[in-house]
Amino acid sequence: MNKIVVTGMGVVSPLGVGVETFWERLSVGQNGIRAITQFDTEQLACKVAGEVPDKSEDPAGFDPDLYIEPREQKRMDRFIHFAIAAAAEALAQAGWAPESDHDKIRSGTIIGTGVGGFPAMTAAARHVAERGPRRVSPFLVPSFLANLAGGQVSIRHGLRGPLGAPVTACAASLQAIGDAVRILRNGEADVMVAGGTEACLDPVSLAGFSAARAMSTKFNDDPASASRPFDQARDGFVMGEGAGILVLETEAHAKARGVRILAEVSGYGTSADAYHVTSSSPDGEGGLRAMKLALAMAGLTPDDIGYVNAHSTSTPVGDAAEIAALTTLFEGRGKDLGVSSSKSMFGHLLGAAGAVEAIACIKALETGLLPPSRNLEQPDEAIERFDLIPGKAIQRSVDHILSNGFGFGGVNASAVFSRV
Repeated sequence: MNKIVVTGMGVVSPLGVGVETFWERLSVGQNGIRAITQFDTEQLACKVAGEVPDKSEDPAGFDPDLYIEPREQKRMDRFIHFAIAAAAEALAQAGWAPESDHDKIRSGTIIGTGVGGFPAMTAAARHVAERGPRRVSPFLVPSFLANLAGGQVSIRHGLRGPLGAPVTACAASLQAIGDAVRILRNGEADVMVAGGTEACLDPVSLAGFSAARAMSTKFNDDPASASRPFDQARDGFVMGEGAGILVLETEAHAKARGVRILAEVSGYGTSADAYHVTSSSPDGEGGLRAMKLALAMAGLTPDDIGYVNAHSTSTPVGDAAEIAALTTLFEGRGKDLGVSSSKSMFGHLLGAAGAVEAIACIKALETGLLPPSRNLEQPDEAIERFDLIPGKAIQRSVDHILSNGFGFGGVNASAVFSRV
């Protein structure tokens, strides 16, 4: 089959906006987690998050005015703003701006999200309760619908091919990339804009996750130490926000137009645990199958993988299941395999996590730097056999990288990114 390659990337993250800034800060283990500023956290158990900084506080911060007219901004929730910004960067790098009907029809969009416009929904519920239903904006529903991130990107760039929006919790954006790969392999499109976006930092979402005892609560006075994947002191995940978008196309199409190819998406696999609403199967069997499927599509063995960007969110239950899957898949491997979790630096971006981490994987292939984990002071003994890359990136050139994304409901996704 025709290879599927990456020709553009865009990112909005707690470490900043733009792929180069994101990678520069990620590779040195910079912290992107802080005390929440967007709302009052006095009554919340978790008071820290990976907020996307504003342009006013960080030169690499987010400024929606650069991408969206102020009047239009009010008609979209923040997750759509992020998707529009990341897609603009990715398409600019890819040099793809279809003008002919043929090119537009052969260009599609799949942008996943775990929740969609959650703040818009909770604000509207308060509005109706306090002021009644008659003053609700006619733009309310399209401001929060999960598929409107992809819809808005499609409209703005004239992408008239396949359009979709996986809403599969924390696996959403990795599944979006996988769905795009399948569409391209099936000949249904030549170019796909794929990834994920999330902006559901809200008192209700934090209250809900905290009630489920899924969030970190022990490090409210030390936000930089709160996200601790694979560390024995981990006590839950830290929520983040942001977006990651890739431009994918068939290798033949990319070569025909002479664009630079960044990496190949050589494999993808997805599976279901069919076990529990919020917990992975303790033996990691579902995630293990997803990884094996991704390797099979890529035509690789576990020995070919040089680095794993783990899903690890720093919840004890989730980490344990992924550790079980990794130790089974990579039996016999040791410090020659790098394993780290980028969430230690910017938190868990839920539906956007997989795509943002995919960008980290592609930059690792490009630069020969494997990104680190922060806060890895006492590693879980069950995973110490691998090189966990504490603190800062290490120089190690690899040809194939595996990235995982697992979500509530038992959904698992894995992808392999390969050097070209």
